[in-house]
Amino acid sequence: MTAELIDGKAFGASVRARVAAEVLGLRARGVTPGLAVVLVGEDPASQVYVRSKQRATAEAGMAGFEHRLPAATAEADLLALVARLNADPAVHGILVQLPLPAHLDADLVINAIDPGKDVDGFHVTNVGRLATGQDALVPCTPLGCLMLLRDRLGSLAGADAVVVGRSNIVGKPMAQLLLRDSATVTVAHSRTRDLPAVCRRADILVAAVGRPEMIRGDWIRPGATVIDVGINRVPGEGGPGRLVGDVHFASAVGVAGAITPVPGGVGPMTIACLLANTLAAAARAHGLAAPAGLTA
Repeated sequence: MTAELIDGKAFGASVRARVAAEVLGLRARGVTPGLAVVLVGEDPASQVYVRSKQRATAEAGMAGFEHRLPAATAEADLLALVARLNADPAVHGILVQLPLPAHLDADLVINAIDPGKDVDGFHVTNVGRLATGQDALVPCTPLGCLMLLRDRLGSLAGADAVVVGRSNIVGKPMAQLLLRDSATVTVAHSRTRDLPAVCRRADILVAAVGRPEMIRGDWIRPGATVIDVGINRVPGEGGPGRLVGDVHFASAVGVAGAITPVPGGVGPMTIACLLANTLAAAARAHGLAAPAGLTA
């Protein structure tokens, strides 16, 4: 058996096309969704991410607002910018690119964002609303994983799901989303006793532990659906290295029923879901329902 590859690139493109069509409808009603991205400092990876987000925003027909601040920016000045963006009716989504320089309190900055504009889904209000089953803006990567799972499996009700990883960005919200879809969820991590045995009982295995190729093929239940969130660069011979996931793909592909590759799996869904969140925030800001199928 060889696992079916879950093509996140193609699915992400379909989500972006759907978002663009919905944006056209909103613009016809006089509403142009707007996304503000704030980048503090010169982190090279963050600069790449911000360029990708701004390009995707423009392609979707949204308004993009980019704010680049020096690494030495005072916390009070960053909070003042967030306050201005909160008050700006043209801005429906605010994203402060992480990581921030060490002298800035990321939790303080994130929780200063209007929860209705928190398109990263990191504000404590959105975290709490997700945990209590209320409508919320949810983190983009787990939302993308959920969309891929629903597309592959249909109903997730009753499925035995294991999430390996307990981060606030992926692991915890992923577990909450799976619970909302009536899966039976175990959150495991690097200190879980007999982690391979825990993984082997999963119908759905989400790997988000941040360790390259940690999860081996013999950890996977035959026929399981495997979502690999990890993006790790490992050294290559005389070159920049290669990207691998948290799952050892070569051994897993012969066991799983379906699996996301790295790259080309979960990654493209993250920006697609950022656009979907911005669309939802714009609709709700104008008293409209968020488009079905593009939210949790």
